[in-house]
Amino acid sequence: MAFTNKDVMDLRAKTGVGMMDCKKALMESDGDMEKAIEILREKGMATSAKRAGKIASQGIVEAYNDGKNAVLVEVNCESDFVARGEQYKAFVLEVAKYIANNNVTTAEEVTEGMSTALAEAVAKIGEKIAIRRFVKYAVNDNTVESYIHMGGKIGVLVELSANCDKELAHDIAMQIAAANPSYVKIDEVPSEEIEKEKEILKAQALNEDKPKPMNIIEKMIEGRINKYYKEVCLVEQPFVKDPDKTIKALLKASNADVKKFTRFVMGEGLEKKEENLADEVQAQIASAKKA
Repeated sequence: MAFTNKDVMDLRAKTGVGMMDCKKALMESDGDMEKAIEILREKGMATSAKRAGKIASQGIVEAYNDGKNAVLVEVNCESDFVARGEQYKAFVLEVAKYIANNNVTTAEEVTEGMSTALAEAVAKIGEKIAIRRFVKYAVNDNTVESYIHMGGKIGVLVELSANCDKELAHDIAMQIAAANPSYVKIDEVPSEEIEKEKEILKAQALNEDKPKPMNIIEKMIEGRINKYYKEVCLVEQPFVKDPDKTIKALLKASNADVKKFTRFVMGEGLEKKEENLADEVQAQIASAKKA
C-alpha cells in the first residue's frame, strides 16, 4: 500500500513523532496507518502517541553558550512539577546544545532532528514535551551574556560590544529580565508607534474635564513621550540596582554598547490547561473500580 506526504503529516499529528520516524514507520507498515502507529509504539514512542493531544503550557527557558554560539530556548511540558525536575532540565539543556551545534533555524527542524531523543524523554518523563522557540547568537568577538530568572520562568540573551566586562553584561541582562524593554535605543522605535502613542495622549488631554490650550498639550505630550521611551527603550531606563543612573550612563562609563537582546517569558501566549476537579475525581474513582 502506497502512502503520501499527507499520510506522513497525519501520522505525525496523531503521534507527535518526528517526520523521518513517521516516514520509516509507514514504509515498514506498507502505508497502513494503524500498523505504523503500532510500530512507533513498539519502538518506545507509545507515550508520544498518547500525549499528542495534551496541552504543553508549562516548562522552562534555558540558555547555553559554548563560546561559538549562544542559545536561548523555551521547551514546554504539561506540569510545573515536571518542569522543576532535574531530568527535564537536563533534556532542555540537551536541546540547547543541539541548537548550538547544528544549522537549524526553526523549532520544527530541532524537533525533527531530535525526534528520537524527544520520544525517549517523553517516555521517561511521562508528559508531552514541545520545543517551542529559540534564538541563536554567533558569539564572534562580541560579549554575549544570558540571565535566567526564577528557575527558567524568564530568560534573556543579550549581545554587547567586545569591551563590555562580565559584571556589566550580567547587570544588563538582569535589567532586561526585570524591566522588559522592547528596544535598545530610541531610534529603533517605529515612527508609526510613536505617532499612535501621541494620538492617544492628545485624545486623553482633550478629554479632560478642563481642556488645556494646544501649546500646553503639546508640551505635555512631549513629556509623556519621553516617559514612554524610558519604558520601552533599554538605554533610557533607570538601572534597577541604582535608579539614579540610567543604562545609557552605565554603558557610557564603560565605553560599551548593546547590540541586541531577546527576552522569553515561559508560556507567554500559550493556552493554559484547564482542570475540572469533579471530572478528575470521577476518573480516579472509575480507574480504581476497574483495578
